[in-house]
Amino acid sequence: MTQSTRSYTGVFPVAPTPFTAAGDLDLEGQRRVLDCMIDQGVDGICILANYSEQFLLTDGERDTLNDLCLSHIAGRCPVIVTCSHFSTQIAVERGRKAAATGATMLMLMPPYHGAGLRADENGMFEHFARVADAASIPIMIQDAPLSGVQLSIPFLVRLAREIPLVRYFKIEVPGAATKLRGLRAAGGDTIEGPFDGEESITLMADLEAGATGTMPSALLPDLIKPVLTYYHAGQRKEAAAVYARILPLINYENRQCGLRATKTVMMEGGVIKSDAVRHPLEPLHPTARTGLIEIARELQPLALRWGK
Repeated sequence: MTQSTRSYTGVFPVAPTPFTAAGDLDLEGQRRVLDCMIDQGVDGICILANYSEQFLLTDGERDTLNDLCLSHIAGRCPVIVTCSHFSTQIAVERGRKAAATGATMLMLMPPYHGAGLRADENGMFEHFARVADAASIPIMIQDAPLSGVQLSIPFLVRLAREIPLVRYFKIEVPGAATKLRGLRAAGGDTIEGPFDGEESITLMADLEAGATGTMPSALLPDLIKPVLTYYHAGQRKEAAAVYARILPLINYENRQCGLRATKTVMMEGGVIKSDAVRHPLEPLHPTARTGLIEIARELQPLALRWGK
């Protein structure tokens, strides 16, 4: 098992998956999304995540997107590939393929299926350990309400101590700052990469709890990055001021639009041709779309200007 010697910090947004109006993969649009994200100045990109609509993709489409994204990014920034699956065998296969095609890191949720199928802590530990052994690259554990799995701080620390490649943790549960603070206190230096998520909606509190990175959407990472830059330079007041300015857009995305926000703004900005989502997801309501674009125009994120 190999280990990375580099620590990854900063803004690692999730790349959306553009579809045509007919619902097919828009591969040229995907390339444009990635180029836009590079121009946003991101520190890394996460692909095939929940905000990439990974749960609406076929296995073949996943493979296509994995190969396209990694080859098109071509080392311009680190890439995290989400490999979550209830089946350990499938998660292992996904992780091995991602590593073989150039992924920097994997992201995994705990194994779950629907509302009732869960693994216990021993099963989860073995699941993560097998993926780590197969891929031999760093792993980020995604601790999110979607799985319905409670990942305790002692269990996360055990993962970090006993599986050397599990050193990154994306915490996006209610009270994320409290959990991040507790995780850092209990795990010490084994917690190499404490990240938050959920569109960075609690970013200031999470930075104060010790987060060194954030995983938002690709809607406004160029406007989020200065918050981290100021904060880690010891300029808390400036960080808070920048965050206060962009928070209305983050809040609107998080509470009104979800994953559709990035696509809508990118279509408005000429990055992609369609903001289509796949059924049973529904298009953004026209009123919500108007509200989103109105706030975005006040802030002028690059996604709203990149293709014009």
